[in-house]
Amino acid sequence: MAKQDAYQLVTDRIIEALEQGIVPWHKPWRSIGGDMPTSLSTGKPYQGVNVWTLAATQMMRGYSSPYWTTFKQAKDRGGSVKKGEKGTPVVFWKFLEKTDPASGEVTGKFPLLRYFTVFNLDQCEGIEAPASEPLPVRNPIGACEAIAAGYIDGPTVNHGGNRAYYSPALDIIGMPRIEAFDTSEHYYGTLFHEFAHSTGHADRIGRKTLIHPAPFGSEDYSKEELIAEMAAAFLCGEAGIEVNVTHHASYIGSWLKTLQGDNKMVIHAAAAATKAAKLIIGETVEEDSASAESSDLDHPSAPRLTLTRARDGNALLRYAKPLSS
Repeated sequence: MAKQDAYQLVTDRIIEALEQGIVPWHKPWRSIGGDMPTSLSTGKPYQGVNVWTLAATQMMRGYSSPYWTTFKQAKDRGGSVKKGEKGTPVVFWKFLEKTDPASGEVTGKFPLLRYFTVFNLDQCEGIEAPASEPLPVRNPIGACEAIAAGYIDGPTVNHGGNRAYYSPALDIIGMPRIEAFDTSEHYYGTLFHEFAHSTGHADRIGRKTLIHPAPFGSEDYSKEELIAEMAAAFLCGEAGIEVNVTHHASYIGSWLKTLQGDNKMVIHAAAAATKAAKLIIGETVEEDSASAESSDLDHPSAPRLTLTRARDGNALLRYAKPLSS
């Protein structure tokens, strides 16, 4: 079977699953120790701006632990911070009492901003993290590893934490460890999804849905998610692992709800996803352009879709086979 035919087959199967109704998408990995940056000493999640500061540091440095501690707290627990490690500042407000100089009575309180430095547990040694449920063994899949290794000049991939993401600004992918996923196949499906996002970087395909900032849930954001998920399905097929059509279709369906007015969206996404998949496996692709996308969609051999809404509110896609050339 030709590669293009294989990609079309995956597209057809996703469309067929969508026609039968959208099932709720679920995150295919478990969170380890909680999602939020957490104080090791209190066991409570950090609040306010500290959440963003610590989460960003964890993302950029690839820390796997959600727990943070001060130098002194690490020492008090019988451990230490590794030599050469740099801490991250966190802030808190301390309310001080204001007294009347003459009477000595408390007349009010005023806030004083303080900060201190914390270290992620990955930066420490001799300290055990709070007990968590042991993770099952997940074996790597050779064909998937070959695709990942063959992505020339791809982004840096950091493992650890509880989020899967691609950062265009840093050109970094963050992934939970493979053991955190429901199956090895789910791990590679998620990795391929993030790989697909990275192909849109300005130094690669330069896909406008990635390089132009778009708010969450917007049309361009939704288009980019469709592209990434369809490319992930194509790459799973390329690796010879089972394409979880129900999983991919439910995720795609969740984003289609914001694109009800664009009845060519799935085919548009499939064309862009094909370019992304080809780049990852090392085939030559053309740079993204509006004229090329329009040409792909208007060609007589392009599949046709009609997007409608069912009584239950789910998106239904009616698919017409491409015209023979």
